[in-house]
This record gives sequence, C-alpha cells and structure tokens, in this order.
Amino acid sequence: METGEDFGPWLARQLKLAGKTQAELADELELSRAAVSAWITGRSTPRPTVMADIARVLGTDVGTVHTRTTDTRAGLPVTWYHRAGYPDGGRDLGNAAAFAFDADLQVLARETCQNSLDERLTENGRPVRVRYTLHELTGEALDAFREAILWNDLFPHYSAVSTAAGNQKVGRVVDAGVRDMYERGRLVLLRVDDYNASGLTGDDYADGKFAAVVRRQLESLKSGPGAGGSYGLGKATLWATSALGLVLINSTLSVPHEGRTERRVVGRLELPWREVDGEPYAGPAWFGRPDPDSPGAMVARSWWADEETVARLHLTRESDEPGTSFLIVGAHDVASLEGNSDDDESVGDEEGDEDTRDICRMHGRLVKALGRDFWAAMTGGGGRLPLLEASVRAFRNGKEVVAEKQVDPAVEQPARTRALRAHYEGTTVGRLTEAGQVAARSVPLKLPLSGGAQGTLGTHQGVLLVTEAEGDRDGEKNQLHSLRGNRMTVKKAGVQRLPLGTNPFQAVLLVGEASGESAPFAKEAEEFLRAAEPPEHDRWGQTEELTLRWSPSAYRRISALMTEANSAVRDLVARPKRGSREGGEAVRKALTVRPRPKAKAPAGPVVPVLDKLDATVGDNGEWRITAEVSIPRGGEIVPMVPVAQLDVRSGGRPKLDWAELVAVEGCEVEDGTLRFPPGTRRAKFRGLTDATSHPVRTTLTRLVLELRAGKGSDA
Repeated sequence: METGEDFGPWLARQLKLAGKTQAELADELELSRAAVSAWITGRSTPRPTVMADIARVLGTDVGTVHTRTTDTRAGLPVTWYHRAGYPDGGRDLGNAAAFAFDADLQVLARETCQNSLDERLTENGRPVRVRYTLHELTGEALDAFREAILWNDLFPHYSAVSTAAGNQKVGRVVDAGVRDMYERGRLVLLRVDDYNASGLTGDDYADGKFAAVVRRQLESLKSGPGAGGSYGLGKATLWATSALGLVLINSTLSVPHEGRTERRVVGRLELPWREVDGEPYAGPAWFGRPDPDSPGAMVARSWWADEETVARLHLTRESDEPGTSFLIVGAHDVASLEGNSDDDESVGDEEGDEDTRDICRMHGRLVKALGRDFWAAMTGGGGRLPLLEASVRAFRNGKEVVAEKQVDPAVEQPARTRALRAHYEGTTVGRLTEAGQVAARSVPLKLPLSGGAQGTLGTHQGVLLVTEAEGDRDGEKNQLHSLRGNRMTVKKAGVQRLPLGTNPFQAVLLVGEASGESAPFAKEAEEFLRAAEPPEHDRWGQTEELTLRWSPSAYRRISALMTEANSAVRDLVARPKRGSREGGEAVRKALTVRPRPKAKAPAGPVVPVLDKLDATVGDNGEWRITAEVSIPRGGEIVPMVPVAQLDVRSGGRPKLDWAELVAVEGCEVEDGTLRFPPGTRRAKFRGLTDATSHPVRTTLTRLVLELRAGKGSDA
C-alpha cells in the first residue's frame, strides 16, 4: 500500500493548485490563521470533523484528504502546455535526437530494454521485468481515449503541422499518422512497462532521472558503471516510434518524491515548429497539472493521478512495484518494410504485409528482437539469476489478440544460451571433443592509460565460449557475439578464415563485468568499452569520447582483442587430424602400393626462424610490426623472445621496449616470450613498440627485429 504524503506539504500544494491563501482557507473554515499555519508547518493536524470541512472547501472527498495519495481536482485542471516560439524567430522543425534512430520496433526494443536493465534495482537480486503491450483502439474505445488526452485541444496543433507537412520530414510523418487514425478509424498504442526498476525519481525541473527523460535532451543519468546507455539518445526512440510524436508516462518511484511513490503521471509531445491562431510554438508540449509556481501558472508539470485517470489513459500498472510505464501513442514500424519480411512470425494478406501498424506483425518482431539482443541478460545458471525477463502481448479494444509470450532465450538462441549456462555452471572444457560441449578460453584486453599517456594500465581477461550451432534456430552460423556488463549483445560478426570442413558453431565473448565482477580490471574494461560504443551501442570502435579520454589510437586495443578472440575461435573449432588407422580400412587392405617411408624428424629441440616481417610507423611514432615464423620439424620447440632494435652504422643497436605484443596464430605470448604448441610449423604475432623508449625520432631510423632463444626479455 502507498503511504500518503504528510498533511502539511500536501495541503500547501492543494492551496496553490486551488489559488487560495492560508488566510482564505481559515476564513472559509471559520478558524484562526494560526491554526492553518500550524497544519502547514506540521506542528499539528486537523481533527476528523475539520477534515470534512477542508474536503468541502477544496472540492474533493474526505478520503482524498485522509489518504493524501493524489491531488484534488479543484483549481488548476490537467491540461496541455505548449512551449512558446523563440523570441528571436528561431525554428526547430523536429527533435534532432529522434533522427539518430529509425522508427523501428527492433530498435525500440533494444533501447528501451537496455534502459530498463540500466535502472534495475540490484539490492534484491531479482531481474527487471519488461512487458510490451500492443493495443489497437477503434470505435468507442478510441473516442474515450482521445477524450482522456484532450484531443480537441491538440487537434489545432496537428492541423497546423499537417498544413505545412510538405516542407519537412517530421510534418509528413505526423500527417500520415493523423490521416491513418481518421481514415481507418484506429489507433495503435504500445506500452512498455518495467518492474523492479528505479522509476523516474527526482524533481520535475532539477537534476534527476525524471527531468533527464521528460524535460531534457542528450542527458544520461544511469544507475551503475555497467550501464548500456551513455549518450542520452535512447529515450528518443520512444517518440520516434510514435507517428503522432506523443508519449504518456506513469512512474512508480523507488524513492518517494513529495512524500509519494505511485502514479506520477506526465505526457510529452514532440512536434515541429508551428503557428496556431497567429501564435508561434517552438515544438514540444507537456501534458500535466499547471505549475502554480511558474509565471501565470502556464507550465505543466507531473501530477499524482488517481486510479480512474490512469485507467482512462491506458497507464494502469499491475502492481506497486517500482518502475515506469511509457505509452507510445500512434505506434508504427516503418523500418519493417525494408526487406525484413523474413523476420516476421505472422503472414497476412498483401495489404496487411504493407501495414506498419499491424499488431500481430509487430508482436512477432518485438519477440524476435528481444531474443536476439538480450538472450544473455535473460539467461541464468549455477545459482546466478537472469538480469531480465521480457514478454510481449497484443489486444484490440481490451480483448486479447495474441497471447502474452514470455521470451525464452533457450528457444530464441539455443546454442549461445547453452554456452553461457555452461560457463555459469563451471562445465566448460578446454577443447571440443563431443557434441553439446562448450569450450572456454581467456582472451586478453590490454587497457591503455587515460589522457594519452603511453603504456598499459593492466590486462583484463575476457572469456570466450564456443559451442556447436543448433541448425537455423540461432540465425546465421559461425558468428561471434560480444557483450559486456549489462549482457546486451553489442557486437555481432562472422568469424573469418575458418579452416576447411569446420563444423557450424556459435561463439560468445564476455568482457568487462560480464566476464565476472571480480575479474581483474573488470570495471576499467567496462568503462573503456562503453566509451567505444556509438549511440546505437552495436559495435566497438573509434569514437570521439575514446579519443578525448584515452588517445586516437586507443581503439586498436579493441582491434587486438577481437583479433585474439577470432584466432582463439579458429583454434577451438579446428577439426583434429585423423589417426593413421581411421576410416577406409577395407580399401587400404586391398591396396598393394608400398607406403613411402617417412623421413625421420631431427632429434632434439628446434629453433623457430623469422620468415616474414611487415613494419609501419604508427600515429604516435611507434613501430607497428606483423611477423611470421617458420618452425622446422623436430622435437621440442624452443621459446623465442622478439627483440626490436634500431639499425645504426657502428656500435650496439639500441633496444626498444614493447608496448604491446600479441599472438595471432600458432603461438602464445607469455611475459614477452613466444611459446609454440608441439607440432606447430608456422606462427604469426604482432607487436607495438613503446615510442617513449625510442632514442631518436622513428622516421629517422630503421628497424631490426631478431628472435632470440630464451625465457626472458633480456635473453
């Protein structure tokens, strides 16, 4: 049950909303001003009989005065506030943040689910639950909803936008949305509810999550270091998915605001600049209670709604668990038309296939997107609970059209789910030898020093998992999915240069806090990789933030990580060579050709030889080398130490330090030493010299690379 607000602050706000002073209230109650002042300051509370008189004066019922969980309806009614046009004549023809994403349900699912993961309440250890509800309204249900959102007040603004629709993109989208509603007599609502999340806490205007989402652009206030978002752009997908640019919000707070937590309601409208009845309007508008503290009580702020109001607005939440409900009014899925019909689970008639507001088609695309991008967040095992539960359902005028479907990662991504569970349960193996096994290997990420400093902060060990693919159920085969702390798939790529005859597989790379919060440098890796993601959070690479906080070449550390991961995958999926007596025994017995005697391998250790070398000068004056090594047949292979030197005419060659030394294939790097598995014939490695160890400018020198036998760098 919700706890009501203290009587004093509640009464003070009701007087503001009703436009009454303490003195006027005292006169109407026939009490002293001191008595009212004592209530306001909390020194006393009115007797039950006086409560009834206060309710009468405020135009509400006695229950509202006693519980104080909602505002009274007296005084300033809920309305729309449209931001006035700029006095300098400037015009915004749409929210630029919304253009960062397509009007695509799969993009919406990715961004909203990521935001819910970021706001998950971690103290109880339970997952965040996210539910997507599609609801098509027609007839009386549509009329009732339009009345609830004061459509008649909004229509002149939509009409003005439609009139100028031919001049800019947002206007054309809005015009199409309004025409669809009137011509087809329908409106699609898409509500995104999350539970066990923080909710939109904080003041309407001051710093806080509420203001960051409802009042501001390009502001990201996330709850933890492993958060997925960082640009403050993800929330724009909500408005981009609405053909009417309209989103309504109902939030249950994890931290009380104004003494309350339930049914904090507000709406935001995103339209381009327009002129209505000769008055210019800048763009956005807010649906709420007029703020009596604003000039002329014009600005609308959030209000504490009653249960009847949230029901009329289709914003009723199933419980008092903290979280937020976003209602996208006029949802559409334009990007589904661009060659994505194979993604759909439902097939309609020819006209239906082109309908971007088909709720059955939208249901299927949401389920597929959630399973594709958040399978890891939905997976638990080994005593570890999943981070996320997600479901999708569809209604038409209150009647269920498509039953609620809980997204099951084992159904949507069976092979990858099996791999992650094996990692959690500690049942991975070193190499795949049987069906159903999951192989694991560590992959290093060498973290750079911040501020452009040369050197390495430390090495974080990511976890690579490889298992056989499950037919077509996993999607494209031979893929590597990479993810970090919130376990949303960030990077998807095929593994190249696979050996011939490789069996189909799926691979997963866990880095940052996804590899384990206790892993060395997990938080530092999380921060580094998060900075390397663009607004879409669908890859790691060069970004402005990465350049400013680390260096222009910092992204190469990620390239080295992915090179290591791909090399490890190729090694793990390589099929073992057949034994001399495997297969074709009957054919061999029928042959009379005498086998050629094998040459004996030389006894004793063998020394690898440098075969090929490519070297270039990097942006910071460092030498960047790629070297290939050939290894004679024989017994034990001697470990080798790569030594970089500068060529001089006389005297000893100055030795350079390595800033980075990584194995590519056929070898491993351990403390600067190359080690080779038995039987290896060729190997490849890469290196990056430390520019601070160069005695002269690199462009004035030549590089000499030697391989020296030994175990240490001074060998």
